[in-house]
Amino acid sequence: MAGKQPSQRQLRVGEEIRHALARIFLDGDLRDPDLAEASVTITEVRLSPDLGTATAFIMPLGGVDQKPILEALKRAAPFLRGQVSAALTLRYTPRLRFELDRSFEEAQKIESLLRSDRVKQDLGKKSGDDGAGDGSGGETES
Repeated sequence: MAGKQPSQRQLRVGEEIRHALARIFLDGDLRDPDLAEASVTITEVRLSPDLGTATAFIMPLGGVDQKPILEALKRAAPFLRGQVSAALTLRYTPRLRFELDRSFEEAQKIESLLRSDRVKQDLGKKSGDDGAGDGSGGETES
């Protein structure tokens, strides 16, 4: 069910895993050459309802080398799972999956749409139709 909200446990464990992964990346003990010099931000970790799979959403610094870094993280997932297991006291450490965080791209799309001439034109029409006497959108007196 896509609409179901995550439980408090899912949120808490996801946040613990996110912090553990961040510490692992910060320590830099990764042998993969694609990961050794990479700066990766883990924006969120979502757990499946059974807590068996953790999906880590990542974004390489500056958005560069996304594909090689993502592939390297997928290769390193079993190793990283072991590192997370050692760092946290969980009864069961979930399998790790990695995906690119697309929320930044979506935010940029929305931002560019809001700044487009077409939207500005529509907003101009609405404020012009409403009149200036409502006191809600103009300049303030000094």
